Amino acid sequence: MLHRLFILLIAIVGLAACSGGNNFSSGGATDVARSYTLADFSFAAPADLTVSESENYYPFADVVWRGDPRGARVPQIAAMFETAARRSATGLTGDVPVAVQVRLVRFHGVTDRTRYSVGGNYHIVFDMTVRDARTGTVLEPARRVTANLDAPGGSRAVALEQGGQTQKVRVVNFLTEVLLAELS
Repeated sequence: MLHRLFILLIAIVGLAACSGGNNFSSGGATDVARSYTLADFSFAAPADLTVSESENYYPFADVVWRGDPRGARVPQIAAMFETAARRSATGLTGDVPVAVQVRLVRFHGVTDRTRYSVGGNYHIVFDMTVRDARTGTVLEPARRVTANLDAPGGSRAVALEQGGQTQKVRVVNFLTEVLLAELS
């Protein structure tokens, strides 16, 4: 009994650490004058990222994603980033064509167990480098971007899903917003 109570306490502390709504931040300089057009986008992920299919409340892994059928999770995440980049490109109509490189550090969604009970948030961390697409010159060296998207739980999660706001739809829309903000 004491062991179960300890596990429950750890899960609650982990979920509480993930709460906080939608937000993102980066370690980039805020004094950069940006006038970009997105000409190229690439996504990479280190081969040593750990992926979990566990249905614990808070699996200890680098990649947790349940918005697609079981399969290769990193390519599923890459596809979401690529879709978000294409969408954000329409909002970037500046003077300098850029090539953006994203390197995934962590993509921690919510397990079904968490989603259909207490909810939590998607914790997405990546490094982003911006280069001049014509010359390859680094305009903005790699900077860490941390983005958190609220993941409603229980009946609210079900209602969103039934209304067409699937996990994938919500995450791609959020990543589009993050990329636009980071490049504007």
